[in-house]
Amino acid sequence: MVQVKREGDDVLAATEGTATVKFIALKYIALFVCLTGVWGVSCAQAEEWANRMFDNQLEYDFGDLAKGAKAEYRFKIKNRFEEDIHITSVKSSCGCTAPKLSKKVLATGEEAELIVDFDTVKFKGSHAATITVEFAPPFSAEVRLQVKGFVRQDVVFNPGRIEFGQVPADEGATENVAVTYAGRENWEIADVRSANANFEVRLREPSRSNGRVEYDMQVRLKKTAPTGYIKDQLTLVTNDQSHQYIPITVEANVVPSVSVSPTSLHLGVVRPGESVTKQLVVRGTSPFRILDVACEQQKEGSAEAIDCFKFAPGEQQRKLHIIPVTFTANDSTGKIIETIQITTDAGPDSNTSIPEAQPLKVVAHVEVLDE
Repeated sequence: MVQVKREGDDVLAATEGTATVKFIALKYIALFVCLTGVWGVSCAQAEEWANRMFDNQLEYDFGDLAKGAKAEYRFKIKNRFEEDIHITSVKSSCGCTAPKLSKKVLATGEEAELIVDFDTVKFKGSHAATITVEFAPPFSAEVRLQVKGFVRQDVVFNPGRIEFGQVPADEGATENVAVTYAGRENWEIADVRSANANFEVRLREPSRSNGRVEYDMQVRLKKTAPTGYIKDQLTLVTNDQSHQYIPITVEANVVPSVSVSPTSLHLGVVRPGESVTKQLVVRGTSPFRILDVACEQQKEGSAEAIDCFKFAPGEQQRKLHIIPVTFTANDSTGKIIETIQITTDAGPDSNTSIPEAQPLKVVAHVEVLDE
């Protein structure tokens, strides 16, 4: 649900509302079928394994798009087979789309995205494109994806996408979009909808004359938005029954007040008496201090507390801290997994429902071998 406010009005609330296949067997079956034509199966049918990498989601309709809007769709690709998959090329039948791959080689179980941008600046009206994805030998195949959209010339967004960028938790953010329409005198935006409750929209109509209508749309990301990456849409609902809905993309990255990386620290392999040092990076949206760094077992007073870890945090207040972590192996051998807790004076994020700041946690991994 998204809240929509018109200037001087109350808030309007609107809701909107595999089995694994062995490649070796598949390769020869496909080759035999294509060469002999047995079973009455075509080569295209024999290559249905490639479609499965897209979960058979081979079409996307962008719908109605405002001129200048940023229109993007991501087809998900997953290697569900036992062999590595190599994608040799991706091409479009229409200049209205620009496809690009996030990754060309996929190992077993790996995922990638085929990102298709629809050009709403150079093109207008209805357009369709076939995106052809080619796979390398010995498992040669093609997948054809269909996309289409209708670029309106009577509605223009400026900018074409709402990008909040990096937003500190608990702060929220505001962006403005100018919506311009040229056509009927009585055209209007009746509502703005989204399934995402973290947005609030205010509409103001500063101008309406001679078939030209202008709206100022203010979009607010609420302070209670959860941390993490947000990508969603707002849908403008107009009184144009033939092209009633117009989407606009909204993106934001809500970052916590303090974070640590990596959260999994691999120290490698050492022998008794050897030491290894790696670093943790702790970032904050405002300056803060490191109050304490210790192993979780040590903080709990465990008899099995590991004293092989040493930490050297700084005492100054800053936005970024580098913490060296040194492990010195004793006579105990084997794999060691230890949780490191980092306590700071950074305030808690109110949207976490935690009354006080909790320690950051990093899981350290190290193996001690025999002499």
